Amino acid sequence: MPAALRRRRRTSALLASTAALATAAALAAAMPAQAHADKGGHGHGRPSRYQDVQLLSFNDLHGNLEPPSGSSGRVTELQPDGTTKTVDAGGVEYLATHLRTARQGHPYSITAAGGDMVGASPLLSGLFHDEPTVEALNKLKLDVTSVGNHEFDEGARELARLQNGGCHPADGCYTDQRFEGADYPYLAANVLDEKTKQPILKPYWVWKKKDVKIGFIGVTLEGTPDIVSADGVKGLAFKDEVETINKYAKVLQRQGVQSIVALIHEGGFPASGAYNYDCDAAGAGSGISGPIVDIAKNVTPAVDALVTGHTHNAYVCDIPDPSGRPRMVTSAASFGRLYTDTTLTYDRRTGDIARTAVKSANRVVTRDVPKAQDMTDLIARWNTLAAPIGNRPIGWISGDIGNTGTESPMGDLIADAQLAHGKELDPRTSLALMNPGGVRAGLTYAAKGAEGDGVVTYAEGFTVQPFANTVNLQDFTGAQLVQVLKEQVSGPNAAAPKILQPSAGLTYTLDMTKSGADRVVTDSIRLNGAPVDPAATYRVATNSFLAGGGDGFPTLGHGTNDVVGSDDLSALEKYLTVNSSAGSPIAPPATGRITIVQ
Repeated sequence: MPAALRRRRRTSALLASTAALATAAALAAAMPAQAHADKGGHGHGRPSRYQDVQLLSFNDLHGNLEPPSGSSGRVTELQPDGTTKTVDAGGVEYLATHLRTARQGHPYSITAAGGDMVGASPLLSGLFHDEPTVEALNKLKLDVTSVGNHEFDEGARELARLQNGGCHPADGCYTDQRFEGADYPYLAANVLDEKTKQPILKPYWVWKKKDVKIGFIGVTLEGTPDIVSADGVKGLAFKDEVETINKYAKVLQRQGVQSIVALIHEGGFPASGAYNYDCDAAGAGSGISGPIVDIAKNVTPAVDALVTGHTHNAYVCDIPDPSGRPRMVTSAASFGRLYTDTTLTYDRRTGDIARTAVKSANRVVTRDVPKAQDMTDLIARWNTLAAPIGNRPIGWISGDIGNTGTESPMGDLIADAQLAHGKELDPRTSLALMNPGGVRAGLTYAAKGAEGDGVVTYAEGFTVQPFANTVNLQDFTGAQLVQVLKEQVSGPNAAAPKILQPSAGLTYTLDMTKSGADRVVTDSIRLNGAPVDPAATYRVATNSFLAGGGDGFPTLGHGTNDVVGSDDLSALEKYLTVNSSAGSPIAPPATGRITIVQ
Protein backbone atom coordinates (compact mmCIF):
# COMPACT_ATOMS: atom_id res chain seq x y z
CA MET A 1 0.00 0.00 0.00
CA PRO A 2 1.51 3.45 -0.88
CA ALA A 3 2.75 5.48 2.08
CA ALA A 4 0.40 8.35 1.27
CA LEU A 5 -2.61 6.04 1.36
CA ARG A 6 -1.47 4.56 4.66
CA ARG A 7 -1.24 8.08 6.06
CA ARG A 8 -4.74 8.99 4.89
CA ARG A 9 -6.23 5.89 6.46
CA ARG A 10 -4.37 6.40 9.68
CA THR A 11 -5.50 9.96 10.25
CA SER A 12 -9.01 8.70 10.91
CA ALA A 13 -7.91 7.11 14.19
CA LEU A 14 -6.15 8.12 17.47
CA LEU A 15 -6.63 9.65 20.83
CA ALA A 16 -6.20 11.74 23.95
CA SER A 17 -6.58 12.43 27.55
CA THR A 18 -4.31 15.06 29.08
CA ALA A 19 -3.13 16.66 32.22
CA ALA A 20 -3.15 20.21 32.84
CA LEU A 21 -1.95 23.67 33.31
CA ALA A 22 -5.09 25.60 32.39
CA THR A 23 -7.57 25.68 35.25
CA ALA A 24 -11.01 24.13 35.29
CA ALA A 25 -12.41 27.59 35.86
CA ALA A 26 -10.84 28.89 32.67
CA LEU A 27 -12.09 25.86 30.78
CA ALA A 28 -15.61 26.38 32.07
CA ALA A 29 -15.51 30.03 31.11
CA ALA A 30 -14.34 29.21 27.62
CA MET A 31 -16.86 26.50 26.78
CA PRO A 32 -20.41 25.42 27.53
CA ALA A 33 -20.93 22.53 29.92
CA GLN A 34 -21.64 20.17 27.03
CA ALA A 35 -17.98 20.31 26.02
CA HIS A 36 -16.98 18.70 29.32
CA ALA A 37 -19.48 15.88 29.20
CA ASP A 38 -19.14 15.18 25.50
CA LYS A 39 -15.43 14.51 24.85
CA GLY A 40 -16.24 12.48 21.77
CA GLY A 41 -17.89 15.43 20.14
CA HIS A 42 -21.38 13.91 19.81
CA GLY A 43 -24.36 14.97 21.91
CA HIS A 44 -27.98 14.13 21.21
CA GLY A 45 -27.15 12.89 17.72
CA ARG A 46 -25.19 15.92 16.53
CA PRO A 47 -21.67 17.24 17.11
CA SER A 48 -21.14 19.64 19.98
CA ARG A 49 -19.51 22.98 19.35
CA TYR A 50 -16.27 21.91 21.05
CA GLN A 51 -14.11 18.90 20.32
CA ASP A 52 -11.08 17.89 22.37
CA VAL A 53 -8.16 16.78 20.19
CA GLN A 54 -5.23 15.01 21.79
CA LEU A 55 -1.76 15.96 20.63
CA LEU A 56 0.98 13.54 21.68
CA SER A 57 4.46 14.83 20.91
CA PHE A 58 8.13 14.08 21.44
CA ASN A 59 11.45 15.25 20.03
CA ASP A 60 15.14 14.40 19.64
CA LEU A 61 14.77 10.62 19.59
CA HIS A 62 18.13 10.26 17.80
CA GLY A 63 17.51 6.64 16.89
CA ASN A 64 17.43 5.47 20.51
CA LEU A 65 15.40 2.31 19.94
CA GLU A 66 16.85 0.43 22.89
CA PRO A 67 16.64 1.99 26.37
CA PRO A 68 19.44 4.56 26.63
CA SER A 69 22.00 3.92 29.36
CA GLY A 70 23.42 6.05 32.17
CA SER A 71 22.15 9.58 32.62
CA SER A 72 20.82 9.51 29.05
CA GLY A 73 18.25 6.96 30.23
CA ARG A 74 16.97 8.81 33.29
CA VAL A 75 14.79 11.82 34.05
CA THR A 76 14.59 13.93 37.19
CA GLU A 77 11.20 14.06 38.87
CA LEU A 78 10.16 16.73 41.36
CA GLN A 79 8.39 15.28 44.42
CA PRO A 80 5.54 16.92 46.38
CA ASP A 81 7.89 17.67 49.29
CA GLY A 82 10.28 19.58 47.04
CA THR A 83 12.89 16.82 46.77
CA THR A 84 13.80 15.12 43.49
CA LYS A 85 14.34 11.55 42.39
CA THR A 86 15.55 9.97 39.18
CA VAL A 87 13.42 7.62 37.10
CA ASP A 88 14.70 5.19 34.46
CA ALA A 89 13.05 6.08 31.16
CA GLY A 90 13.10 5.49 27.41
CA GLY A 91 13.17 2.71 24.84
CA VAL A 92 10.71 2.36 21.96
CA GLU A 93 9.30 -0.89 23.36
CA TYR A 94 8.02 1.18 26.28
CA LEU A 95 7.28 4.35 24.30
CA ALA A 96 4.97 2.36 22.04
CA THR A 97 3.09 0.94 25.03
CA HIS A 98 2.71 4.37 26.65
CA LEU A 99 1.49 6.06 23.47
CA ARG A 100 -0.95 3.27 22.64
CA THR A 101 -2.34 3.32 26.16
CA ALA A 102 -2.69 7.10 26.11
CA ARG A 103 -4.67 6.98 22.87
CA GLN A 104 -7.30 4.60 24.22
CA GLY A 105 -10.72 6.23 24.42
CA HIS A 106 -9.66 9.28 22.43
CA PRO A 107 -10.96 9.14 18.88
CA TYR A 108 -9.43 12.50 17.92
CA SER A 109 -5.68 12.11 18.37
CA ILE A 110 -2.51 13.25 16.61
CA THR A 111 1.11 12.21 17.21
CA ALA A 112 3.74 14.75 16.19
CA ALA A 113 7.47 15.26 16.65
CA GLY A 114 9.88 18.17 16.82
CA GLY A 115 12.82 16.90 14.76
CA ASP A 116 16.06 14.95 15.20
CA MET A 117 14.28 11.65 15.02
CA VAL A 118 17.42 10.29 13.37
CA GLY A 119 21.10 11.16 13.34
CA ALA A 120 23.72 10.77 16.08
CA SER A 121 22.06 7.40 16.63
CA PRO A 122 23.33 4.30 18.44
CA LEU A 123 24.81 1.57 16.29
CA LEU A 124 21.55 -0.41 16.08
CA SER A 125 20.07 2.39 13.97
CA GLY A 126 23.09 4.36 12.77
CA LEU A 127 24.81 1.36 11.21
CA PHE A 128 21.83 1.05 8.84
CA HIS A 129 21.46 4.76 8.04
CA ASP A 130 18.53 4.99 10.49
CA GLU A 131 16.18 2.76 8.52
CA PRO A 132 15.31 0.88 11.76
CA THR A 133 14.18 4.12 13.40
CA VAL A 134 11.98 5.12 10.48
CA GLU A 135 10.44 1.65 10.60
CA ALA A 136 9.83 2.02 14.35
CA LEU A 137 8.25 5.46 13.94
CA ASN A 138 5.91 4.04 11.32
CA LYS A 139 4.82 1.40 13.84
CA LEU A 140 4.41 4.13 16.49
CA LYS A 141 1.89 5.75 14.14
CA LEU A 142 3.78 9.06 14.04
CA ASP A 143 1.66 11.45 11.98
CA VAL A 144 4.09 14.29 11.26
CA THR A 145 7.48 15.70 12.25
CA SER A 146 9.59 18.73 11.54
CA VAL A 147 13.12 18.20 10.35
CA GLY A 148 15.94 18.88 12.81
CA ASN A 149 19.58 19.67 12.19
CA HIS A 150 20.55 15.98 12.45
CA GLU A 151 18.21 15.05 9.62
CA PHE A 152 20.87 16.74 7.46
CA ASP A 153 23.88 14.79 8.76
CA GLU A 154 24.00 12.80 5.51
CA GLY A 155 22.60 15.52 3.27
CA ALA A 156 19.30 16.39 1.64
CA ARG A 157 19.38 13.45 -0.78
CA GLU A 158 19.57 10.95 2.08
CA LEU A 159 16.78 12.78 3.92
CA ALA A 160 14.64 12.45 0.79
CA ARG A 161 15.38 8.71 0.76
CA LEU A 162 14.23 8.38 4.38
CA GLN A 163 11.00 10.11 3.36
CA ASN A 164 10.35 8.31 0.08
CA GLY A 165 12.09 4.95 0.49
CA GLY A 166 14.58 3.01 -1.60
CA CYS A 167 17.84 1.25 -0.85
CA HIS A 168 20.92 3.18 0.25
CA PRO A 169 22.92 4.32 -2.81
CA ALA A 170 26.22 2.98 -1.44
CA ASP A 171 25.31 0.20 1.01
CA GLY A 172 22.29 -1.15 -0.84
CA CYS A 173 19.45 -3.03 0.82
CA TYR A 174 19.99 -4.55 4.25
CA THR A 175 17.21 -7.10 3.99
CA ASP A 176 15.35 -8.85 1.20
CA GLN A 177 12.65 -6.21 1.43
CA ARG A 178 12.84 -2.74 -0.12
CA PHE A 179 12.97 0.11 2.41
CA GLU A 180 9.58 1.81 2.14
CA GLY A 181 10.44 5.14 3.76
CA ALA A 182 8.45 7.15 6.27
CA ASP A 183 4.66 6.93 6.44
CA TYR A 184 4.69 10.38 8.08
CA PRO A 185 5.69 13.63 6.31
CA TYR A 186 8.88 15.46 7.22
CA LEU A 187 8.17 19.20 7.21
CA ALA A 188 10.94 21.60 6.19
CA ALA A 189 9.27 24.97 5.62
CA ASN A 190 12.42 27.05 6.15
CA VAL A 191 14.87 24.79 4.27
CA LEU A 192 15.09 25.93 0.66
CA ASP A 193 16.90 24.65 -2.40
CA GLU A 194 19.28 27.50 -3.25
CA LYS A 195 18.54 27.13 -6.96
CA THR A 196 14.75 26.81 -6.94
CA LYS A 197 14.16 28.87 -3.76
CA GLN A 198 11.50 26.32 -2.81
CA PRO A 199 11.27 24.13 0.33
CA ILE A 200 13.01 20.80 -0.21
CA LEU A 201 10.11 18.97 1.50
CA LYS A 202 6.55 19.87 2.44
CA PRO A 203 6.33 23.11 4.43
CA TYR A 204 3.06 22.20 6.16
CA TRP A 205 0.55 19.41 6.57
CA VAL A 206 -3.12 19.35 7.60
CA TRP A 207 -4.64 16.70 9.86
CA LYS A 208 -8.33 16.14 9.22
CA LYS A 209 -11.04 14.07 10.85
CA LYS A 210 -14.65 14.70 9.91
CA ASP A 211 -15.10 18.47 10.28
CA VAL A 212 -12.03 19.02 12.46
CA LYS A 213 -8.79 20.15 10.82
CA ILE A 214 -5.49 21.27 12.33
CA GLY A 215 -2.50 22.52 10.36
CA PHE A 216 1.15 21.81 11.20
CA ILE A 217 4.12 23.92 10.07
CA GLY A 218 7.58 22.44 10.53
CA VAL A 219 10.91 24.31 10.74
CA THR A 220 14.42 23.64 11.97
CA LEU A 221 16.70 26.20 13.55
CA GLU A 222 18.05 28.83 11.18
CA GLY A 223 21.53 28.12 12.50
CA THR A 224 21.58 24.54 11.24
CA PRO A 225 24.55 25.20 8.88
CA ASP A 226 26.65 26.17 11.93
CA ILE A 227 26.18 22.77 13.59
CA VAL A 228 26.11 20.38 10.62
CA SER A 229 29.02 19.47 8.35
CA ALA A 230 29.25 21.59 5.23
CA ASP A 231 28.55 18.62 2.96
CA GLY A 232 25.26 17.96 4.74
CA VAL A 233 23.81 21.39 3.94
CA LYS A 234 25.43 22.02 0.57
CA GLY A 235 23.04 23.75 -1.82
CA LEU A 236 20.54 24.58 0.94
CA ALA A 237 19.40 27.85 2.50
CA PHE A 238 17.97 27.98 6.03
CA LYS A 239 15.55 30.85 6.61
CA ASP A 240 14.33 32.67 9.71
CA GLU A 241 12.01 30.51 11.81
CA VAL A 242 9.52 33.25 12.74
CA GLU A 243 9.21 34.73 9.25
CA THR A 244 8.68 31.27 7.77
CA ILE A 245 6.05 30.18 10.29
CA ASN A 246 4.16 33.46 9.92
CA LYS A 247 4.23 33.12 6.12
CA TYR A 248 2.74 29.64 6.10
CA ALA A 249 0.24 30.43 8.84
CA LYS A 250 -1.29 32.91 6.38
CA VAL A 251 -1.25 30.24 3.66
CA LEU A 252 -3.13 27.83 5.93
CA GLN A 253 -5.65 30.48 6.94
CA ARG A 254 -6.36 31.25 3.30
CA GLN A 255 -7.13 27.55 2.91
CA GLY A 256 -9.63 27.76 5.76
CA VAL A 257 -7.38 26.20 8.41
CA GLN A 258 -7.59 28.31 11.57
CA SER A 259 -6.10 25.84 14.07
CA ILE A 260 -2.32 25.73 13.67
CA VAL A 261 0.56 24.08 15.54
CA ALA A 262 4.21 24.93 14.86
CA LEU A 263 6.80 22.14 15.10
CA ILE A 264 10.07 23.96 15.76
CA HIS A 265 13.46 22.30 16.10
CA GLU A 266 14.79 24.99 18.39
CA GLY A 267 14.40 25.18 22.13
CA GLY A 268 15.06 26.73 25.49
CA PHE A 269 16.71 26.26 28.82
CA PRO A 270 14.34 25.75 31.76
CA ALA A 271 15.16 27.00 35.24
CA SER A 272 14.74 23.47 36.61
CA GLY A 273 16.12 20.12 35.48
CA ALA A 274 12.96 18.34 36.66
CA TYR A 275 10.63 17.39 33.81
CA ASN A 276 7.51 18.20 35.87
CA TYR A 277 8.47 21.55 37.38
CA ASP A 278 5.93 24.39 37.19
CA CYS A 279 7.36 26.62 34.50
CA ASP A 280 4.70 29.25 35.06
CA ALA A 281 5.05 29.55 38.83
CA ALA A 282 6.47 32.73 40.30
CA GLY A 283 9.93 32.86 41.84
CA ALA A 284 13.16 30.92 41.54
CA GLY A 285 13.08 27.53 39.88
CA SER A 286 10.53 28.53 37.26
CA GLY A 287 10.63 30.07 33.84
CA ILE A 288 12.58 29.42 30.67
CA SER A 289 15.28 31.20 28.67
CA GLY A 290 16.98 30.67 25.33
CA PRO A 291 16.15 31.11 21.64
CA ILE A 292 12.64 29.68 21.84
CA VAL A 293 11.47 32.58 24.03
CA ASP A 294 12.04 35.22 21.36
CA ILE A 295 10.64 32.91 18.70
CA ALA A 296 7.48 32.27 20.72
CA LYS A 297 7.00 35.97 21.43
CA ASN A 298 7.12 36.80 17.71
CA VAL A 299 5.30 33.92 16.01
CA THR A 300 1.89 35.10 14.84
CA PRO A 301 -1.06 34.64 17.25
CA ALA A 302 -2.66 32.54 14.51
CA VAL A 303 -0.47 29.68 15.77
CA ASP A 304 -2.07 28.00 18.78
CA ALA A 305 0.79 25.93 20.24
CA LEU A 306 4.52 25.35 19.74
CA VAL A 307 6.12 21.90 19.93
CA THR A 308 9.87 22.43 20.23
CA GLY A 309 13.15 20.54 20.68
CA HIS A 310 16.90 20.68 20.01
CA THR A 311 18.11 21.56 23.54
CA HIS A 312 17.12 18.13 24.95
CA ASN A 313 15.33 19.84 27.84
CA ALA A 314 11.87 19.24 29.26
CA TYR A 315 9.35 22.04 29.73
CA VAL A 316 5.68 22.93 29.43
CA CYS A 317 5.46 26.72 29.54
CA ASP A 318 3.07 29.53 28.72
CA ILE A 319 4.85 32.24 26.72
CA PRO A 320 2.81 35.23 25.54
CA ASP A 321 2.28 35.65 21.81
CA PRO A 322 2.64 39.08 20.12
CA SER A 323 -0.87 40.02 21.27
CA GLY A 324 0.01 39.23 24.88
CA ARG A 325 -2.10 36.08 25.12
CA PRO A 326 -0.54 33.00 26.78
CA ARG A 327 0.44 30.22 24.39
CA MET A 328 1.67 26.72 25.20
CA VAL A 329 5.29 25.87 24.38
CA THR A 330 6.47 22.32 25.05
CA SER A 331 9.50 20.05 24.80
CA ALA A 332 9.85 16.39 25.85
CA ALA A 333 13.59 16.18 26.64
CA SER A 334 15.25 13.60 24.34
CA PHE A 335 15.91 9.94 23.50
CA GLY A 336 12.26 8.92 23.96
CA ARG A 337 12.34 9.39 27.74
CA LEU A 338 9.23 11.59 27.77
CA TYR A 339 6.24 12.42 25.64
CA THR A 340 4.03 15.49 25.94
CA ASP A 341 0.28 15.01 26.30
CA THR A 342 -1.65 18.11 25.18
CA THR A 343 -5.36 18.75 24.81
CA LEU A 344 -6.35 21.17 22.07
CA THR A 345 -10.02 22.13 22.31
CA TYR A 346 -11.32 22.76 18.81
CA ASP A 347 -14.19 25.21 18.32
CA ARG A 348 -16.30 24.05 15.41
CA ARG A 349 -17.95 27.46 15.11
CA THR A 350 -14.67 29.32 14.47
CA GLY A 351 -12.47 26.44 13.33
CA ASP A 352 -9.92 27.63 15.86
CA ILE A 353 -8.48 26.35 19.13
CA ALA A 354 -9.99 27.68 22.37
CA ARG A 355 -6.60 28.83 23.66
CA THR A 356 -7.69 29.24 27.30
CA ALA A 357 -8.66 25.58 27.39
CA VAL A 358 -5.31 24.18 26.22
CA LYS A 359 -3.82 21.76 28.76
CA SER A 360 -0.46 20.02 28.61
CA ALA A 361 1.93 17.92 30.68
CA ASN A 362 5.05 15.84 30.12
CA ARG A 363 4.73 12.11 30.83
CA VAL A 364 7.57 9.73 31.65
CA VAL A 365 8.18 6.74 29.39
CA THR A 366 8.66 4.44 32.37
CA ARG A 367 9.98 0.92 32.00
CA ASP A 368 7.47 -0.66 34.36
CA VAL A 369 4.92 -1.33 31.60
CA PRO A 370 4.79 -4.32 29.23
CA LYS A 371 7.06 -4.09 26.22
CA ALA A 372 5.39 -3.69 22.84
CA GLN A 373 6.00 -7.00 21.12
CA ASP A 374 6.26 -5.55 17.62
CA MET A 375 9.05 -3.24 18.80
CA THR A 376 10.82 -6.11 20.57
CA ASP A 377 10.69 -8.07 17.32
CA LEU A 378 11.98 -5.09 15.31
CA ILE A 379 14.93 -4.57 17.67
CA ALA A 380 15.78 -8.28 17.64
CA ARG A 381 15.69 -8.40 13.84
CA TRP A 382 18.08 -5.49 13.38
CA ASN A 383 20.29 -6.59 16.30
CA THR A 384 20.83 -9.90 14.51
CA LEU A 385 22.36 -7.95 11.63
CA ALA A 386 24.33 -5.58 13.87
CA ALA A 387 25.62 -8.05 16.48
CA PRO A 388 28.72 -9.36 14.66
CA ILE A 389 30.00 -5.79 14.42
CA GLY A 390 28.60 -4.28 17.58
CA ASN A 391 29.60 -6.97 20.09
CA ARG A 392 33.31 -6.83 19.33
CA PRO A 393 35.34 -5.66 22.40
CA ILE A 394 37.52 -2.60 21.80
CA GLY A 395 38.70 -1.78 25.34
CA TRP A 396 38.28 -2.04 29.09
CA ILE A 397 37.36 0.60 31.70
CA SER A 398 37.46 0.51 35.52
CA GLY A 399 34.37 2.69 36.07
CA ASP A 400 31.71 4.80 34.42
CA ILE A 401 33.11 7.51 32.15
CA GLY A 402 30.42 10.19 32.01
CA ASN A 403 29.73 12.83 29.38
CA THR A 404 28.10 15.50 31.56
CA GLY A 405 29.56 18.69 32.96
CA THR A 406 31.41 21.66 31.49
CA GLU A 407 34.44 19.40 31.16
CA SER A 408 33.52 15.73 31.06
CA PRO A 409 35.66 12.61 31.54
CA MET A 410 34.40 11.23 28.23
CA GLY A 411 35.26 14.46 26.44
CA ASP A 412 38.76 14.40 27.90
CA LEU A 413 39.22 10.76 26.87
CA ILE A 414 38.19 11.49 23.29
CA ALA A 415 40.53 14.49 23.13
CA ASP A 416 43.39 12.32 24.43
CA ALA A 417 42.60 9.70 21.80
CA GLN A 418 42.65 12.30 19.03
CA LEU A 419 45.93 13.74 20.33
CA ALA A 420 47.46 10.25 20.24
CA HIS A 421 46.19 9.73 16.67
CA GLY A 422 47.49 13.15 15.70
CA LYS A 423 50.97 12.33 17.02
CA GLU A 424 50.96 9.17 14.89
CA LEU A 425 50.20 11.29 11.83
CA ASP A 426 52.65 14.06 12.81
CA PRO A 427 54.84 13.94 15.94
CA ARG A 428 54.64 17.75 16.11
CA THR A 429 50.97 17.58 17.17
CA SER A 430 50.63 19.61 20.37
CA LEU A 431 47.02 19.28 21.49
CA ALA A 432 43.50 18.19 20.56
CA LEU A 433 40.13 19.86 21.03
CA MET A 434 36.75 18.08 20.95
CA ASN A 435 33.34 19.75 20.59
CA PRO A 436 31.02 18.84 23.50
CA GLY A 437 28.02 18.23 21.23
CA GLY A 438 29.94 15.42 19.52
CA VAL A 439 30.26 13.49 22.78
CA ARG A 440 26.89 11.77 22.45
CA ALA A 441 27.10 9.43 25.44
CA GLY A 442 29.39 8.14 28.15
CA LEU A 443 30.72 4.64 28.75
CA THR A 444 29.19 2.54 31.52
CA TYR A 445 31.08 -0.06 33.53
CA ALA A 446 28.09 -2.39 33.92
CA ALA A 447 27.69 -4.85 31.05
CA LYS A 448 24.83 -4.22 28.64
CA GLY A 449 24.90 -7.77 27.30
CA ALA A 450 27.06 -10.84 27.66
CA GLU A 451 30.36 -9.00 27.23
CA GLY A 452 31.07 -8.65 30.96
CA ASP A 453 31.48 -5.64 33.28
CA GLY A 454 34.06 -3.09 32.19
CA VAL A 455 34.19 -4.26 28.58
CA VAL A 456 33.71 -1.53 25.97
CA THR A 457 32.11 -2.88 22.80
CA TYR A 458 32.22 -1.35 19.35
CA ALA A 459 28.49 -0.62 19.66
CA GLU A 460 29.12 1.37 22.84
CA GLY A 461 31.92 3.30 21.16
CA PHE A 462 29.65 3.99 18.19
CA THR A 463 27.01 5.42 20.54
CA VAL A 464 29.63 7.82 21.93
CA GLN A 465 30.89 8.95 18.50
CA PRO A 466 28.40 8.15 15.72
CA PHE A 467 29.19 10.89 13.21
CA ALA A 468 32.06 9.34 11.22
CA ASN A 469 34.04 12.59 11.32
CA THR A 470 37.72 12.37 10.48
CA VAL A 471 40.53 13.52 12.78
CA ASN A 472 42.15 16.50 11.07
CA LEU A 473 45.44 18.26 11.80
CA GLN A 474 45.97 22.00 11.24
CA ASP A 475 48.58 24.60 12.13
CA PHE A 476 47.56 27.62 14.20
CA THR A 477 49.49 30.45 15.75
CA GLY A 478 49.37 30.83 19.50
CA ALA A 479 47.26 33.96 19.02
CA GLN A 480 44.75 31.95 16.95
CA LEU A 481 44.65 29.22 19.61
CA VAL A 482 43.80 31.80 22.27
CA GLN A 483 41.11 33.20 19.96
CA VAL A 484 39.60 29.71 19.54
CA LEU A 485 39.32 29.35 23.30
CA LYS A 486 37.67 32.77 23.56
CA GLU A 487 35.15 31.80 20.84
CA GLN A 488 33.79 29.20 23.29
CA VAL A 489 32.13 32.01 25.24
CA SER A 490 31.75 34.85 22.73
CA GLY A 491 30.16 35.56 19.37
CA PRO A 492 27.57 32.89 18.50
CA ASN A 493 28.46 31.05 21.73
CA ALA A 494 28.10 34.00 24.13
CA ALA A 495 24.58 33.13 25.29
CA ALA A 496 25.11 29.35 25.44
CA PRO A 497 28.86 28.61 25.78
CA LYS A 498 30.29 25.60 23.96
CA ILE A 499 33.30 24.51 25.99
CA LEU A 500 35.74 22.46 23.95
CA GLN A 501 37.06 19.35 25.66
CA PRO A 502 40.89 19.66 25.97
CA SER A 503 43.54 16.99 25.67
CA ALA A 504 45.97 16.40 28.54
CA GLY A 505 48.48 19.21 28.90
CA LEU A 506 46.19 22.10 27.95
CA THR A 507 45.00 23.99 31.03
CA TYR A 508 43.36 27.36 31.65
CA THR A 509 40.84 29.18 33.86
CA LEU A 510 37.25 29.90 32.82
CA ASP A 511 35.81 32.75 34.89
CA MET A 512 32.04 32.64 34.46
CA THR A 513 31.57 35.73 36.65
CA LYS A 514 32.81 37.78 33.68
CA SER A 515 31.15 38.24 30.30
CA GLY A 516 31.97 37.33 26.72
CA ALA A 517 35.53 36.55 25.69
CA ASP A 518 36.85 37.83 29.04
CA ARG A 519 35.58 34.63 30.63
CA VAL A 520 38.70 32.90 29.29
CA VAL A 521 41.57 34.17 31.46
CA THR A 522 44.30 34.65 28.86
CA ASP A 523 47.22 34.66 31.30
CA SER A 524 46.12 31.28 32.68
CA ILE A 525 46.41 29.37 29.38
CA ARG A 526 49.20 26.79 29.57
CA LEU A 527 50.34 23.98 27.31
CA ASN A 528 52.37 21.38 29.17
CA GLY A 529 52.98 23.98 31.87
CA ALA A 530 54.30 26.71 29.55
CA PRO A 531 52.44 29.86 28.48
CA VAL A 532 51.14 29.86 24.91
CA ASP A 533 53.40 31.93 22.68
CA PRO A 534 51.23 34.14 20.40
CA ALA A 535 53.84 34.00 17.62
CA ALA A 536 54.61 30.27 17.78
CA THR A 537 52.97 27.61 15.59
CA TYR A 538 50.96 24.79 17.19
CA ARG A 539 49.76 21.61 15.49
CA VAL A 540 46.16 21.00 16.59
CA ALA A 541 43.97 17.92 16.15
CA THR A 542 40.20 18.35 15.85
CA ASN A 543 37.42 16.47 14.13
CA SER A 544 36.48 17.48 10.59
CA PHE A 545 33.33 19.25 11.79
CA LEU A 546 35.35 21.66 13.94
CA ALA A 547 38.07 21.93 11.29
CA GLY A 548 35.42 23.45 9.03
CA GLY A 549 34.60 26.14 11.60
CA GLY A 550 31.52 24.37 12.96
CA ASP A 551 29.78 25.12 16.27
CA GLY A 552 30.62 28.81 16.12
CA PHE A 553 34.43 28.45 15.91
CA PRO A 554 35.32 30.37 12.72
CA THR A 555 39.02 30.53 13.62
CA LEU A 556 39.24 26.72 13.46
CA GLY A 557 38.24 27.04 9.82
CA HIS A 558 41.38 29.07 9.06
CA GLY A 559 44.11 26.59 9.93
CA THR A 560 46.88 25.69 7.51
CA ASN A 561 48.79 22.59 6.39
CA ASP A 562 45.76 20.33 6.73
CA VAL A 563 46.20 16.58 7.12
CA VAL A 564 43.19 14.26 7.20
CA GLY A 565 43.49 11.16 9.39
CA SER A 566 41.24 8.24 10.26
CA ASP A 567 37.66 8.57 11.44
CA ASP A 568 37.22 9.65 15.06
CA LEU A 569 35.69 6.37 16.22
CA SER A 570 38.70 4.45 14.88
CA ALA A 571 40.97 6.82 16.82
CA LEU A 572 39.03 6.15 20.02
CA GLU A 573 38.98 2.41 19.36
CA LYS A 574 42.75 2.26 18.86
CA TYR A 575 43.42 4.37 21.95
CA LEU A 576 41.28 2.09 24.13
CA THR A 577 42.77 -1.07 22.66
CA VAL A 578 46.38 0.08 23.07
CA ASN A 579 45.98 1.58 26.53
CA SER A 580 43.73 -0.94 28.28
CA SER A 581 43.35 -4.65 28.90
CA ALA A 582 41.15 -6.89 31.03
CA GLY A 583 43.82 -6.82 33.74
CA SER A 584 44.67 -3.14 33.38
CA PRO A 585 41.54 -1.16 32.44
CA ILE A 586 41.51 2.58 31.78
CA ALA A 587 40.34 4.68 34.72
CA PRO A 588 37.94 7.57 34.08
CA PRO A 589 40.07 10.68 33.38
CA ALA A 590 40.08 13.16 36.25
CA THR A 591 38.62 16.45 35.06
CA GLY A 592 40.34 19.66 36.06
CA ARG A 593 42.11 20.70 32.90
CA ILE A 594 39.73 23.65 32.96
CA THR A 595 39.52 25.55 36.27
CA ILE A 596 36.01 27.01 36.51
CA VAL A 597 35.22 30.11 38.58
CA GLN A 598 31.49 30.54 39.14
